[in-house]
Amino acid sequence: MGRSQETRSSGVMDTKVLEAVKEIVAGSSNLVFFGGAGVSTASGIPDFRSATGLYNQRRGSKYPPETMLSHAFMRQHPQEFYDYHLNNLITRSAKPNPAHLALAELEKAGKLKAVITQNIDGLHQAAGSKNVIELHGNTYKFYCLGCGKTYDLAFVDSAKSLPPICPVCGKTVRPDVVLYGEALDSGVMQAAINAIRKADVLIVGGTSLVVYPAAGLIDFYKSDKLILINREATPFDAWANYVLHGDIAEILPVLAGMFYPKTTA
Repeated sequence: MGRSQETRSSGVMDTKVLEAVKEIVAGSSNLVFFGGAGVSTASGIPDFRSATGLYNQRRGSKYPPETMLSHAFMRQHPQEFYDYHLNNLITRSAKPNPAHLALAELEKAGKLKAVITQNIDGLHQAAGSKNVIELHGNTYKFYCLGCGKTYDLAFVDSAKSLPPICPVCGKTVRPDVVLYGEALDSGVMQAAINAIRKADVLIVGGTSLVVYPAAGLIDFYKSDKLILINREATPFDAWANYVLHGDIAEILPVLAGMFYPKTTA
């Protein structure tokens, strides 16, 4: 990829960097955002790999979270799988934070053409974003393994036992999320690739960019306005044109022109 790096911040939100990126966003007519778990942490949803993330929270289970979130575990231990899913992957009180709202504003302004997300919490849609490409599915959506009929969380909540049973065909109803041992949907991946290929600006935020194949999507961006926003450094920082290390819930509203936080010159 070999991008020339123009201007970067070094752990502090630098005024000059923010202004430069804000101008790029203001001038964009085909902006795409690609985000991960860090986008939703300000909404009270834990990420996966940090010290306080989901993968480091055993919560009394004899199985590690990665095992309980696998296709094999769902088939072999369906009730335990559902208990874990409902108690750990669904945060009923979560609301969109300023990062989600900023992206929705950019879409309303005609600048943002797509949100590509690794998250399964549905908060982008709750904030008002319309064109959301969910790489890993949505934890509030469910479908029958037999007839394919779709269901919502209310159906699961009303089920007399877990896993829920489809009243149409009698087969098991499962969450519409991609589990370990399952491939990403090829149609969803292609939609993400197409959006990135067409983008004049690509903002990547709230993701460590270590999970493939999702992280490989950046390879399809061929323009010269790659902007990375994350609390920590990522393997792609050296390839980006602009890097901002900080809280994405503060930075995205700045880029959308919603408000201006404290910065340093």
